[in-house]
Amino acid sequence: MNYTKTLATVLCFTVLSAGCAMADTSFTPLNFDDSNAVKAPATTTSKTVSGVQAKGTDMLDPAQVTGGAKMQDAILQIDNAQVEVRNNLLNYKAKYAEIDARYQSTKAERTAMKKQIQQAGKKIKNLDNAKNKIRKNFERKSNT
Repeated sequence: MNYTKTLATVLCFTVLSAGCAMADTSFTPLNFDDSNAVKAPATTTSKTVSGVQAKGTDMLDPAQVTGGAKMQDAILQIDNAQVEVRNNLLNYKAKYAEIDARYQSTKAERTAMKKQIQQAGKKIKNLDNAKNKIRKNFERKSNT
């Protein structure tokens, strides 16, 4: 499991760094001296491509890329709100744990009290049965 996580992390970094390397605008290809190269004869073809224009290398303004100050402020406000919500979540979890502990203790007390009530009810029933048996025995002896 740990090996898989490590492999996934390395793969993510590799993909991200490759993407950054490909997106780097300061990349310049190597310039070789063309004087020693063998040149092929030039061929002329009259092929036209309609509707396709070559894309320029127009770069965006850095303020547009980062979103400017307003975008950064909005992100900062969202981060602050997220921290506040996380703090509230921790408070809620603490309160929940406290209430849950009280609930569990109350539940245990309730179960114990229910057992005591059942035991008291059984004792009363046994005493009533014993009292009735004594009365019946007394009535038999008095009738004979």
